[in-house]
Amino acid sequence: MTDEQLIRRITDAALLRGEFTLRSGRKSKYYLDKYLFQTQPDILEALAERFAKRIESLPGGVDRLAGAELGGVPLVSATGIAADKPFILIRNQKKGYGTAKQVEGELNPGDKVVILEDIATTGGQVLEAAQTLTGMGAEIVKIIAVIDRQEGARENIEAAGYGFDSLLTKADLGIDE
Repeated sequence: MTDEQLIRRITDAALLRGEFTLRSGRKSKYYLDKYLFQTQPDILEALAERFAKRIESLPGGVDRLAGAELGGVPLVSATGIAADKPFILIRNQKKGYGTAKQVEGELNPGDKVVILEDIATTGGQVLEAAQTLTGMGAEIVKIIAVIDRQEGARENIEAAGYGFDSLLTKADLGIDE
């Protein structure tokens, strides 16, 4: 799938217009419903291929990938297969039963991790995930989002000391709010 085809598929599948409240509490006249594009096999496969290429080009190597619930789960699963990398899943909070873990999968102190994010607005959720992993001894190599809404995520993530990249931006999608 070409970049232009991917952009078209994402906007056709998931770009909604109206009045929306974002996780940050900010109001927006558009919403990118990640579940509408992440549940389409052709889009998910194209995103996984692009993530895998970005990950392969990172200097110093990557031990594993990470995705936060719920939106990061399909992204990291598909990308783990495409990049042939093990991955971990980060819960919003520890489960209260079984192993009571917040991070599922194998994570070792010193592991170099790339966190995959769906849509980055302010970066709040992915920063929480990054802090959870660094608290467990992981080194965050980079945070890569599918779409950067260009509303402060890059600045907030970089100010916290993490590298940030995105496959697409709202400008790439032709969104001019």
